[in-house]
Amino acid sequence: MHASASTGENKEYKKVYCEHHTECLKKIQAVLDGEASEAEKEHFRENMDDCLHCIKMYHLEKCVKEALQAKVDKRLCPDNLIATIKSKLNIIS
Repeated sequence: MHASASTGENKEYKKVYCEHHTECLKKIQAVLDGEASEAEKEHFRENMDDCLHCIKMYHLEKCVKEALQAKVDKRLCPDNLIATIKSKLNIIS
């Protein structure tokens, strides 16, 4: 018997292997990056109820993203560096 998704309980059976691994990974990355459409988010939520493999991929991708964000030193690029890059690319501002 499966638990109801509306109660927030996990189903008793989850897929261990994902036959759509590549497609699911792209959707997971889009969800984590905030670029997923509403339809993709809904598909992601439904799939996460059934697929243990996708749950593990989601948690791994989320951890990697959080680790990278913690390591990134966010600074503005100096104007002279921007100008130099644009001149080498022949871009006029």
